[in-house]
Amino acid sequence: MTVLVDVLDGVATITLNRPESRNALNLAMCEALLAAAQGMDDAVRLVLVRASGPVFCAGADLKERQGMGAAQVRERRMKAFAAYAALEALPMPAIAVVEGAAVGSGCEIAAACDFIVATPQASFRIPEALRGTVGATQRLPRILGKRLAKDLVFTGRTLGAEEAERHGLVARLVPAAKLEAVLSEITKVILGAPAQALGLAKRAIDRGVELDPKGALETELAAIEEQLAAGHWMGKA
Repeated sequence: MTVLVDVLDGVATITLNRPESRNALNLAMCEALLAAAQGMDDAVRLVLVRASGPVFCAGADLKERQGMGAAQVRERRMKAFAAYAALEALPMPAIAVVEGAAVGSGCEIAAACDFIVATPQASFRIPEALRGTVGATQRLPRILGKRLAKDLVFTGRTLGAEEAERHGLVARLVPAAKLEAVLSEITKVILGAPAQALGLAKRAIDRGVELDPKGALETELAAIEEQLAAGHWMGKA
């Protein structure tokens, strides 16, 4: 199976599972990742996106692309975009756990999550333009800023874990030996919080950053009204 899904006590772990190919993204993996994201139900309170093996994701599977026609390449790219969008649209918090290299599509998967927890072994690279194609041009500029994103796209250089944290791509940089303890603490906090409040806060942030201040405030006020209408405020139901 190219993607594994494990749900336990309200936490769903989606694991990229092609370690023999450095978790390179092929069509089957795109479809499995899309199905995994779309298959989350209300019992899931938190999603962790992880990877088997030392590499988070080596990018698109270039071996699969050999011999493809334009229509096949387009289909494969659109399936990938749908998978990223489904991850981004999850109503509950989603965290990417990056312990190795995230290249191209790997950057897209990680950036589609709400935030990234990484170890010092993590790195990020966007070599698409240097390979003669286009990709990872939308989410990363919004996170890193236009100029740094262009540096990465135009030169293909590797963004190390510390620099990624400095520029806001990585939210928490954690020693490998402490990673599971930190994830357990994050999980405990999220599972202990009201699910509706977290979902509304996520929606307000995601929509608000695309709007002007007036529209963003209206988005938050709408979330507050929805919460009050449901009889939920200050932990009361």
